Amino acid sequence: MRGPMSRDVELQCRCGKVHGWLRGAAPDTVNRIVCYCDDCQAFLHHLGRAELLDEHGGSDIVQVAPSALSFDRGSELVTAVRLTPKGLYRWYASCCKTPLGNMVSPQIPFVGIVTELFQQAPNAPRCDEVFGAPRGGILGKFAIGDPPPGSVKPNVRLLARTLGKVLGWKLGGKVWPHPFFDRASGNPKYPVTELSTAEREALRPLSGPRPTRA
Repeated sequence: MRGPMSRDVELQCRCGKVHGWLRGAAPDTVNRIVCYCDDCQAFLHHLGRAELLDEHGGSDIVQVAPSALSFDRGSELVTAVRLTPKGLYRWYASCCKTPLGNMVSPQIPFVGIVTELFQQAPNAPRCDEVFGAPRGGILGKFAIGDPPPGSVKPNVRLLARTLGKVLGWKLGGKVWPHPFFDRASGNPKYPVTELSTAEREALRPLSGPRPTRA
């Protein structure tokens, strides 16, 4: 059930060819975090979209139930990359390299959306108004410069909230319909490529902790 302040939020890629909706968005129906991991950094460098990282290399991400996310235009432009054979599926719009959502598999029902996707939509709302402020940072050991406070050690409260959301979405039947996977076959709906070891290694110097001063 949607909370009293929930709303449907429009989203689209930078060039507008891929368009969709997040249904029933509210601070209590999603989980917003900032991830500083080197894989999230590497992904955006791979896309040529490093400007979406904050000054510490963080990605502002809203974690949502898969069934709440859908695309109604440009699905033929959706594609994904995996940085390693068992890495996250990192979906993006091939037209303009806008990230669309990160996920493990349908068995772990969440999609992490970089907030840029919401900011490109017409009459885009302020993310803080719709999702609330980020509840914390994770994997700060990979942050650029000094890690933001509270991002290095595990945040027990944030971890518990995340696990609770994922479990609730699974038990609540919010896995399907899935924006990126076909229920009947269990396979991705859209093309997926995998970086070679050499391609992944080439991204490492661009990602992760570096001295504050060169």
